[in-house]
Amino acid sequence: MNWEYVSLDHSNRKILKRCLFIGIVLLWIGFGGFAFGQDCPNLTSPLDGETNIPVETSISWEPVVGVTGYIISLGTTPGGIDLINQQQVGNDTSFMPPNGLPELTTVYVTLTLFFFDQENIVCPSQSFTTELITEAPGCSTLALPNDGATGVNVATNLSWNYAPKATGYRLSLGTVAGGVDLLDRLDIGQALSYNPPSDLPFDSAIYVQIDPYNAVGEALDCATYAFETASQGAPPDCTFLITPPDGAINVGLSPFLEWMPVPNAQGYILSIGSTPFNSDILDQGVFTSTSTFVLNFESNNTYYVTITPFNEAGQALDCSQESFSTILGCGPFYDAESGLLTSYYPDLEFPSQIGLCNNEVPKTIRAPDGAEGYRWYRLQGSDELFLAEAQDLILYETGTYRFEAFNTVSDLGQTIECVYSQEFEVSFSGIGQVDEVIITRVGLNFNLEVVVSGFGDYVFSLDGENYQPSAFFTGLSDGLYTLYIDDLNGCGTAQYPLRITFPQKGFPPYFSPNDDGINDFWRYEKPLINPLLVVQTVIFDRYGKILMLFGPEDTGWDGTYQGRPMPSDGYWYRATTKDGDFVTGYFSLVR
Repeated sequence: MNWEYVSLDHSNRKILKRCLFIGIVLLWIGFGGFAFGQDCPNLTSPLDGETNIPVETSISWEPVVGVTGYIISLGTTPGGIDLINQQQVGNDTSFMPPNGLPELTTVYVTLTLFFFDQENIVCPSQSFTTELITEAPGCSTLALPNDGATGVNVATNLSWNYAPKATGYRLSLGTVAGGVDLLDRLDIGQALSYNPPSDLPFDSAIYVQIDPYNAVGEALDCATYAFETASQGAPPDCTFLITPPDGAINVGLSPFLEWMPVPNAQGYILSIGSTPFNSDILDQGVFTSTSTFVLNFESNNTYYVTITPFNEAGQALDCSQESFSTILGCGPFYDAESGLLTSYYPDLEFPSQIGLCNNEVPKTIRAPDGAEGYRWYRLQGSDELFLAEAQDLILYETGTYRFEAFNTVSDLGQTIECVYSQEFEVSFSGIGQVDEVIITRVGLNFNLEVVVSGFGDYVFSLDGENYQPSAFFTGLSDGLYTLYIDDLNGCGTAQYPLRITFPQKGFPPYFSPNDDGINDFWRYEKPLINPLLVVQTVIFDRYGKILMLFGPEDTGWDGTYQGRPMPSDGYWYRATTKDGDFVTGYFSLVR
């Protein structure tokens, strides 16, 4: 047999062993309908509940890992199908409604997650509301036959693409440019195709004019398209896939495609796409045989195939699209022996931030165990520089890096890699240093604030277990504490002992008014036991000169007299209590 080949140029796409799904439906029921914790995707454009959406909008949603494909329905009621009835979109996460959307309408989007041998998951409907059309539509383009095509079947149907904001189309056909001798501005309505009631003339040029319209007006200056019909004769019938058959699952990643030969066919036009709406894998490849190999399909995908036989009388008409699904690749998949959902991807985690500690350059980092192989890259703009293929990496400088861990799985003589990837940032870091400790009394408790310096990214704790991003602690009782400062970049944990106590005397023996936030004011502080009810305090220098007088609600003495700082020295105070008693004493001003 004369086989032809199609190379798809997908690097590192290889085959994984076939995955069993026996009993998956029962397991799906046991998990309440959402097998293995599958989440339904949210709309990303338009968003759920959004309004004033253009009628030519494409609908897109979040991808769902492990799903074979998606089915979309659109309606004017929740779960409705009056606009689009369960249209398969393959692995694509977007869908362009072929006829656009109706204006001033709430459109309900219902997504169905399609799996191999598992019940589909129908997701709750999401909705948005379309705009009011206020302008005439744009022009359309002829889709079938192609503009300039030759040898077209005289029984061909015509189809065209949606024109933005169009609610209908007028179609003209003629045998001369601008002619209407075959069809004169027939109103097709919203349809995007037309089947002429009689065959077109043989061996003739056919001119097509498509004029979109809406309630505002008609598109202007739209182009005329043309094609040539075939000579007289009988075109071939359609064919169908033999291997793999339509609807097959668990197809290998390098399948042999074969289709039924058709009498009187001179060749076959083959198109393959990853969605029903495009031919991104192979676009109208011409084959004279009835088979071909296809190299390196992706795993866990559904592929759509259209085969159109042709001869001198033209192409076969209305050949149906067929599809098949490839094996699951790296998973996750159902293991019939263990009854668990398993995956061949490395089960490990790697941090997104690593510190290059200022006292240990260069630094060796080690990837966690649990993979067959490891690779390291450094990102340089849009490029990657390969560094090493080992579990360890020596770091010399900061920057953005990428780490890969992979397992390999082989089947049918081919191997694929199941890759875990993580970008991470390397930055200079170090152990935190305490610059200042501020203790504030609040009633019978205290607040603690610590000012820390250093290159690191720090979290703080008073018990070594429960960490927080802020160095501010509230509601502390008096006692001994240890402050833990942990560097999230891995450069270590610093420990600082602290003592929080109530003052033993109400009148401080010294203060230091240097604007550092600690002991900047001198005043009576009520002790926990037997406090005095001080109503007035007077400050004297050693010569008896009054420097300051303040009440119990004032902040106290700041160490100045008439705006001038007083020198470091000893000073006296006299406090008057509510009972009329006097308390005198001595304290020091320290600078």
